[in-house]
Amino acid sequence: MFGEFKAFVMRGNVLDLAVGVLIGAAFGKIISSFTDDVIMPLISLLTGGGVDFTSKYVVLGGGEKVTAGMSLVAAKATGANVLAWGSFITATINFLILAFVIFMIVRQANKMMAPPAAAGPSDVDLLTEIRDELRKK
Repeated sequence: MFGEFKAFVMRGNVLDLAVGVLIGAAFGKIISSFTDDVIMPLISLLTGGGVDFTSKYVVLGGGEKVTAGMSLVAAKATGANVLAWGSFITATINFLILAFVIFMIVRQANKMMAPPAAAGPSDVDLLTEIRDELRKK
């Protein structure tokens, strides 16, 4: 059984998948940082300056526990039912950036892996074919 497991793990596609998952997780962290530290502050600046979208929420229930200006983390800690729409917007932007970057990588990989166009006959082959046809006549 151990030998079968070892053969399974050592197959190329399993190792490739494992490497892809690890690189994808690390790349996801880079994209999250890019969104949180670069994109969202720029959007915040353009939409009114200094607004942190990740802390934006609407209280759906238990509002008596939440005071004005309370952070999202503190509002959740009180047990209030909150709709964290700012976190959702940030996660959506994260996803869109990540999906676009992956699309560009796959697009380039497909271009590099595309089989070369079938080459037509060379000039010598064409001339040889013409010569052979003329000899037949």
